[in-house]
Amino acid sequence: MKKIALVCCLVLGSLVLNASDLSLFKGLSGTLNIAGGTAHIGAEKEAIKDIMMAYPSINITIAGGGSGVDIKQVSEGLIDLANAGRAPKPDEVKRGNLQQFVFAIDGIAIVVNPNSKIKNLTKKQLRAIFSGEVTDFKQLGFEEGKINIYTRDASSGTRSVFTKKALGKIKYTSSAKVVASNAAMKTAVGSDRNGIGFISLGVADDSVKLVCLDQKCPSVTSVIDGTYPVSRGLYMLTSGKPTPLAQAFISYMKSDSGAAISKKHGFIPYQK
Repeated sequence: MKKIALVCCLVLGSLVLNASDLSLFKGLSGTLNIAGGTAHIGAEKEAIKDIMMAYPSINITIAGGGSGVDIKQVSEGLIDLANAGRAPKPDEVKRGNLQQFVFAIDGIAIVVNPNSKIKNLTKKQLRAIFSGEVTDFKQLGFEEGKINIYTRDASSGTRSVFTKKALGKIKYTSSAKVVASNAAMKTAVGSDRNGIGFISLGVADDSVKLVCLDQKCPSVTSVIDGTYPVSRGLYMLTSGKPTPLAQAFISYMKSDSGAAISKKHGFIPYQK
């Protein structure tokens, strides 16, 4: 996705919920099953609550699971809509006849414990940490402390984008501890003084400390202007043409109401 095209379509002003956007679901009923990337869940849960309150005959379920796993599930018809924190690969698109829709842009931030004094890391230092080349922060000139690395499983879209854009081609050290979600990453790093990991910028809070990369600090502004390099689209995927209920949900997430929800959750709305 080209940055220029992306920025042209961003909604940066004040966004408010628009009750008329819920009319997208008028006349619909039944169940929509959604699963996949955990970064999407907070924003989509809020949208689902609004939709189900307005239309009690509609039931929408949502679960995590990781981008890779749920791209496979939607391709096999096990779920109606897959959330993915990365673009599907060409072979996945072909195999699953995938249709893809982006509703928001997100940054991926390096995080450490709030008590850590680390403010910035270079890509070289980051690669040395996650590959296991260095095992103590003292080796990088910081306060002494054995480094505890947290990562996501191989099917995670967050991990895929972080690896590609922040680390390059490295092999993660076998000592890295794998956590299942962005929420689990916050808990792990937030409770470990020597912990380091990465999360969706949209779910970041005071339980972890964000670290700049090569002096470029993660924020909504720096993601929009392209100065912070580790960003990605938040995708919704269907196998073939979306069902009427899936299409209504996709349209709602890209409506003014969905954009307001995305912005509230720290994402950059994308309504194209």
